Amino acid sequence: MKIDLVYRQIDERTRDIGLELALENVRPDRVHIIDDVRPFTECVQQMLQIKHDCDYVLYLDADCLILEDMREFIEGCDAAYIDAYVTDLFRGRIHCGAHITRIDLVRRMASIEPPVDDMKYVLRPESRLRNLAMKPLRMSKQFRNFDILHDHFQYYRHVFAKYALRELRSRTEIQGRRLSMSMKGWPKPNCQVTDFSVARLAVDYARAMVPETATSQEVQSFIEALPEHAERELDRMGIEEKPPFTRADLDEWLDQNSGRRVYGATEKNKPKVFGLGLSRTGTRSLTKALKVLGYDCAHYPIDEDTYTELTNGQYDLTVLKYYDGLTDITVAPFFEMFDQQYPGSKFILTVRDRESWLRSCQNHWFNRPAFKEAEDPDEETHYLMRQFLRSAVFGCYNFVPERFAWVYDQYVKRVLEYFKDRPEDLLVINVCEGEGYEKLAPFLNRPMPTQPFPHKGNVLSQRIAQERAKIRARLEVVG
Repeated sequence: MKIDLVYRQIDERTRDIGLELALENVRPDRVHIIDDVRPFTECVQQMLQIKHDCDYVLYLDADCLILEDMREFIEGCDAAYIDAYVTDLFRGRIHCGAHITRIDLVRRMASIEPPVDDMKYVLRPESRLRNLAMKPLRMSKQFRNFDILHDHFQYYRHVFAKYALRELRSRTEIQGRRLSMSMKGWPKPNCQVTDFSVARLAVDYARAMVPETATSQEVQSFIEALPEHAERELDRMGIEEKPPFTRADLDEWLDQNSGRRVYGATEKNKPKVFGLGLSRTGTRSLTKALKVLGYDCAHYPIDEDTYTELTNGQYDLTVLKYYDGLTDITVAPFFEMFDQQYPGSKFILTVRDRESWLRSCQNHWFNRPAFKEAEDPDEETHYLMRQFLRSAVFGCYNFVPERFAWVYDQYVKRVLEYFKDRPEDLLVINVCEGEGYEKLAPFLNRPMPTQPFPHKGNVLSQRIAQERAKIRARLEVVG
């Protein structure tokens, strides 16, 4: 296995220490440095012109400080793309800054002509090209938690530029809510200059300088001039820049924060987590939320090892040597066995209004047959797993509403009965009705994230509630 490191730096305060830590914890076969190339669209184009002779490329930004060994994980993975969850100073657990990309996807990205007059490309060029490359090949991204510090210890000028850009990237409903919730979690403003006060200044500045109606060309021009904007505004505010950052500074910070929550492979005494809700009860949303809380759970694994082990009554699963737990229908028939195999585990039952769940199942199962002639071994394993789990959970291969309704009621009853004397080990949560981190984080003894629960249904529920409130108000006026 050969691994290349592409290290992207624009004079960040952590650039030297970040590279030093990457060399220690990735041990790349080759290092390519993209030095002070702006805007980011140009940086992406330059990095995609590199001629690699490797299996994986780790694209790493100089604002990332890797604090655990990543080499072993990269050597053991085969995914096309893995986004790393990091600990961001401003936003908590997010995935950014470190991108593990298989070489065939890198070459596919390099072959794509940059979109013209495309706001998504202007704001997130690397992500846009990656998504365009992955979609026709039906590739999917994966996520992994690592002990990586992101955006800690940065120069004020870079904090300003980043959060002016962050405001521009947050001009959608979901991204806007994420930025708003993050800012609510920041320390309250005071008379001292901090990273957070500079970030607030940048957000306000971008809102004033770039109207919502700005074109992609106007946004691009503003982004290209961000270093000048940052320098001018900091001078105007009389904000003195920070001194250079050293390894001794990092060591001192780590000593002072020795009790911090450590995520990733180095996290100790972390219980397994099983999302034992049936499919279509918010299991994907739960999986994403668990990743934010530091739990890498496999959602509906369909690999050959998992299929072979489950069909042979083996519950010490290979996949659980690499993941912190499982979610979705894979867990449902075997949760009692997993409880015995992995004592001390936590179980999360996602529930949903039964009639709504039945409609969702009907839509989901439409055109998803249990039997189909497979074109390759992986596809064959997928269908075998589908047949096995449908039979084990529902006792039928196709959607039968009466049968599904009965199974749902009996399954929830069975789970509640099993855990009736162990309430500390089971959480029942209805994410489709808006429940989220306020229940999940305390259950797992995790700090409350400064971002919304990752479920589009929350937005839909809020809209429905708002419309219902408007209707009630009109009825009251008429009455």
